[in-house]
Amino acid sequence: MVNNVKLGAVRVHKYTVKATDAASFDAGEVHQVMSTFSLGREMEWSSRLFALEMKEADEEGIGTMLEIKHISPALFNAELVFEAKLVAVVKNELTCEILVTDEERIVATGRTGQKILKKEKLNQIFTSLER
Repeated sequence: MVNNVKLGAVRVHKYTVKATDAASFDAGEVHQVMSTFSLGREMEWSSRLFALEMKEADEEGIGTMLEIKHISPALFNAELVFEAKLVAVVKNELTCEILVTDEERIVATGRTGQKILKKEKLNQIFTSLER
């Protein structure tokens, strides 16, 4: 892992909410707004931007934590801004604080964690879990 990113650095990811992001389950659609699940996916992507910079060619990032405080709905076609701030690097694990906004309104806040491991190590872990 290359640790050339300073704590406090920010990476920004923009995302336009789609109808496929709706809050829905097998029983059907719940709301026509972005689901907390979809917010989590995009929050993880925003922090993954750091992992992509810091991993070596023989390494990969894997999520370790996701915390979401969903504060306000995000409507379809809204452009959301996901700001990931690197707040900790302990050995091979990155922690980011995430702020999600729709213009001036806060949609969500949270934290993510990602470990950077050798691809070979990840494959060994995955293989050991196969039945």
